[in-house]
Amino acid sequence: MIKFPDRIPDSCKWQKVEPINRGWSDDQKYYIQTADGRELLLRVSDVSQYESRKRDFEAMKKLDKLDILVPHPVDFGICNEGKSVYSLLTWIKGKDAEYLLPRLDRKEQYQFGVKAGEILKIIHQVSTAKNQISWSERFNRKINRNIAAYEACGIRLKGAEKIIEYIEQNRYLLDNRPQCFQHGDYHAGNMIITESGELGIIDFNRVDYGDPWEEFNRITWCADISASFASGRINGYFEHDVPALFFRLMALYIASNQLSSIPWAIQFGQKEVNTMLRQAETVLKWYDGFETFIPEWYSSKNNRN
Repeated sequence: MIKFPDRIPDSCKWQKVEPINRGWSDDQKYYIQTADGRELLLRVSDVSQYESRKRDFEAMKKLDKLDILVPHPVDFGICNEGKSVYSLLTWIKGKDAEYLLPRLDRKEQYQFGVKAGEILKIIHQVSTAKNQISWSERFNRKINRNIAAYEACGIRLKGAEKIIEYIEQNRYLLDNRPQCFQHGDYHAGNMIITESGELGIIDFNRVDYGDPWEEFNRITWCADISASFASGRINGYFEHDVPALFFRLMALYIASNQLSSIPWAIQFGQKEVNTMLRQAETVLKWYDGFETFIPEWYSSKNNRN
């Protein structure tokens, strides 16, 4: 049984407290219902994460001013006699998009994708922190780490050399890229569809700053669920006028992400390693072994009815 964190203001007024056992984070998460009927999300982290969680909470305050459906920040502080840090946010009521989307027709999937792209564009209006190092320098370091981690992990992916070749040939695309606020894990698994059909975005616990187009590195999870949704997400973001440079960079970010996902999965066991290997193989197929930079699932219009 999860020990409920103590010394959180007004927790005596909570009528229902239910642990949420989903996701990859080490945080403890709870669904809260208060005496006056409000629904909240409580996230509890080790106090060593204080600065990181404070940064996330402050970022949510910036998003609070935008006209999009995201959790609103309620409270932040220390609990458990100084051992933990907590964040309290409003709860978005609805169904997980990753489960609901496959049950919709393709036109509806596409429309929700367009909405997801439009929302991401709004999120990217939040300006970057000052004095950031150049994106080229920062992401090239990340690429080097990802390649080194893959080569050291002992697990081999058939076609990895094609991925690495594409990365090496396209590093120059990182030069002079802009930076903005990032959700950090933007895909259908972190989206909610409400009963009224509104799309909400959740799990802002990996917020960062960087190239806005890097946010498409996890669109692979969207395409696995619905090609129509993934296509709509791209088209909605660019108002149906997608530059060719975007696809080249998206392929670069996806390639780098696929390499890093394999050593990352080792800590979670063989089942997750197999999942990442399967996805990497699927990505290689989408990109014809990275001989092309536009994935086979992409459609420039909603012709998937």
